[in-house]
Amino acid sequence: MSDTFKGKFLDSIKRALRKIGHLSGFDSAIQTAYNKPWVVHCEPSMADAEHVIKYLGQYTHRVAISNDRLLEISDTHVCFIAKDYRNKAQKKPVRLSGVEFLNRFCQHILPKGFVKIRRYGIYNATTKRNLELQFIPEESAVEKELSGKNKKETKLEHIKRLTGFDIGKCPKCKHGRMHIVGELPRIRSPSRPIYQLMNAFLQ
Repeated sequence: MSDTFKGKFLDSIKRALRKIGHLSGFDSAIQTAYNKPWVVHCEPSMADAEHVIKYLGQYTHRVAISNDRLLEISDTHVCFIAKDYRNKAQKKPVRLSGVEFLNRFCQHILPKGFVKIRRYGIYNATTKRNLELQFIPEESAVEKELSGKNKKETKLEHIKRLTGFDIGKCPKCKHGRMHIVGELPRIRSPSRPIYQLMNAFLQ
């Protein structure tokens, strides 16, 4: 795999340099690259969108160290589990002073103005803001007046207009607004008269 990738990659570079007439100036560099051993890491392609999100989520929504890796925290030192990549990535306890631990932890904090995820295209914040300004037409004075007249009146507005009493205002503090959290089902009247139901129940 490494030799095949190296051959195809350098061959494409040589063909590109030959087209612009600069191949002779890079012969020695290309030959040096041919003589060096290459390490190629290749993984299977992502299966589906769920796999892609799961893979990217490990890098975009994780912290520098999880609570599961912390073994001991004292007034002066912090002990946690870390992988020793010099020894086949074996998990070993590491003990650091509090200052050194904070120093390493702060290296994972992004500077001001840097973000982990940047959106582009129509999802970019500036683009979305410009699109909203572009596609929302401004109403003229006549249109605003007509839209105000044709606006459907809510039940609260209807009661306030008829009675002058605002039932949406908090009766205790007189400043807050009441919010509907649920509605009781409407009780349907029985199909049979009440006295017939009572007689049937008593019998």
